Amino acid sequence: MHKITLLIHCADQPNIIASVTSFMASNDGNIVYIDQHVDREQNIFFMRLECEFASSSFSLEKFKHLFNSELAEKFQLKWKIYSAERKPKMALFVSKYDHCLYDILGRYNSGELFLEIPFILSNHLDLKPIADSFNIPFYHVPVTKAMKHEAEQEQLNLLESHNIDFIVLARYMQIVSETLIDKYPNKIINIHHSFLPAFVGAKPYHSAYKRGVKIIGSTSHYITEELDAGPIIEQDVAHVSHTFSIKDLIAKGRDLEKIVLSNAIKLHANRKVMVYNNKTIIFS
Repeated sequence: MHKITLLIHCADQPNIIASVTSFMASNDGNIVYIDQHVDREQNIFFMRLECEFASSSFSLEKFKHLFNSELAEKFQLKWKIYSAERKPKMALFVSKYDHCLYDILGRYNSGELFLEIPFILSNHLDLKPIADSFNIPFYHVPVTKAMKHEAEQEQLNLLESHNIDFIVLARYMQIVSETLIDKYPNKIINIHHSFLPAFVGAKPYHSAYKRGVKIIGSTSHYITEELDAGPIIEQDVAHVSHTFSIKDLIAKGRDLEKIVLSNAIKLHANRKVMVYNNKTIIFS
C-alpha cells in the first residue's frame, strides 16, 4: 500500500475538486481524506488530500509527472506531493532552556511525533547531557560576533549532510541568519513566549505583569527576516489573575510553550500547514 499527501493552491475556478478526485480514481487511488478552503478576499483555492494506492507497481515519480501534465498545467496549480511513508527529518536548535527540549524528546521517544531527529545543535553545552540520555547526536556550535559566519557555515553543513527537512528552534536564543532563512523558507519553526503580536520583546511576562493581564499566551510561527512576524502556526492562552507573581506567569507560560510548539511540530510534520502571503491555512 502506498499513501500520498497532496497540497495544492491556485486561483479559485470551477471544477478543481472534481478534476482532482477523478484523476485519483482513474489512477486506482482511494481518497481517505480531503479538505479545501477558498480565500474569498484573494480568490485563492487551497486543498489537502490523502490518497492510497494498492498497486505494487505504483511509482511516485511517474504519478507526479502525470499529475503535472494532466492537471497542474491546466489549472496552473502550485502543488506538492509527499510520500506519507517518509518521515521528515527535523533538526533541533537549543540554547540553555530545557523545558521544550524535554517535552519534544519525550513525545519523540514515545512515537507521538511522525519524524526523525538526526541531531540537536546548540550554541552552549548545557543541554548536551539531555541529548546524550536520548541517544541523539549533539553538536556544539558557538556563535560570537567574530565567528558568526563560520558558525552559520557549520550549521549549513550539518543540515545538508543530514538531509534535514525542517528546523525547530526550541528556545534557541540566537537570531537566525538570512542565509539559513532563505535556505529553509517556511521550514524554521520558532516558539515565542508571548501571544503575538502583543507584548513582543525579551521580557513579555514582565510587560504582562505590569499591565495586569488576565490571560497569557504563546505563539509558534515560521521564522522570517522580520523578527517575530512570520506566519503563525499555533497559539494558545491560559487564564491568570492578580494573585499570580512573575514566577507564576513564567511557569504557566512554559507549560503553554511546550504544548504550542509540539502542536506546531505535529502540524508541520504531518503536512497540514500551507503558507500564503505570510498567513497559514491549517488543515484538520
